[in-house]
Amino acid sequence: MSSGHEAREANAPSVIPFGPQHPVLPEPLHFDLLLQDEKVVGAVPQIGYIHRGLELLVEKRDYADYVHVAERICGICSFMHGMGYCEAVEGLLGVAVPDRARFLRTFWCELERAHSHLMWMGLAADAFGFESLFMATWRARELIIDVAEETAGGRVIFGSAIVGGVSKDPSDETLMRCMEALKPARDDIKKLSRVMLQDATVRHRLEGVGVISKEKAYELGAVGPMLRASGYDFDIRRRGYAAYGEVGFETALETAGDCMARAAIRIKEIEQSFSIMEQVVAKMPAGPVSLPIKGMPPVGECFARLEQPRGEVIYYVKSNGSRNLERFRVRTPTFANVPAMVEAMRGASLADVPTIILTIDPCISCTER
Repeated sequence: MSSGHEAREANAPSVIPFGPQHPVLPEPLHFDLLLQDEKVVGAVPQIGYIHRGLELLVEKRDYADYVHVAERICGICSFMHGMGYCEAVEGLLGVAVPDRARFLRTFWCELERAHSHLMWMGLAADAFGFESLFMATWRARELIIDVAEETAGGRVIFGSAIVGGVSKDPSDETLMRCMEALKPARDDIKKLSRVMLQDATVRHRLEGVGVISKEKAYELGAVGPMLRASGYDFDIRRRGYAAYGEVGFETALETAGDCMARAAIRIKEIEQSFSIMEQVVAKMPAGPVSLPIKGMPPVGECFARLEQPRGEVIYYVKSNGSRNLERFRVRTPTFANVPAMVEAMRGASLADVPTIILTIDPCISCTER
């Protein structure tokens, strides 16, 4: 009896804590990893280390001013958070923003997507020891941040989204000059992308690691590059919100479902963002950039859906007829991708865990609002 019990104990998986602080993990995310030797057989995520209670503030702030709080859900996708909140409130009010505001919103969304994916590429390179690639990607990203500062006024928090449109109106000449200024960054990114996709060391660390099938990705509710890397064609931008219905682009898809495929999706989307920005600037209409919003939102509720760099994000607002909304809720892409990330870890080696986590591009600031 004792020998059989000891044998079962010897074969039981070990529980190893991973995070919330780790040398190659930029986000405070904790896992209890179940290991059989060096193989991961299960993972239990724990979040809640930086919860700030931002959603509750909607009950204490004027609905028009709350956009400044929504933007601070996350610094990397701040404009999209502010815009998503505004689109939900605008749906509640039943107003349509001016055409120029729609195009400017699209321009800043894609600017934010490009710099977010470049930040991810640098962090991923740093995680597997490619320091020169890390520095080069962030150098290219700095040029994009400079354009954000010139057109929107902010380098991290753009501060340009308002209910009824946008608060900044860069001239057509400024936008065209900024696109010219981005050409060196675009050329650098093409070279860096070839390194990321073709370097033997990178491929060794990413190919065949953290595989998720198309069926499993859909079943677990994955979104964004996590879903499209498994071959599932789903991109909220295709629904045509803002000015996306007036520009041409193809959904970036891969079929391998591994870490390499998720890297390739983001690299494709960087070039795609530049293409969309070019089209937006070329088609930029004249006119006002905001509508005067008066009165209080009617009693009711509304959803808005956007495609952030990490995937689909859902905004929900509920009004009781006062200046302070009754409820604001955000379903962020990282939260949606956690189950798929846990699935991707199963069967992987312990050394691959940081890489798998990074290839979903986690944003715990968004997740823990």
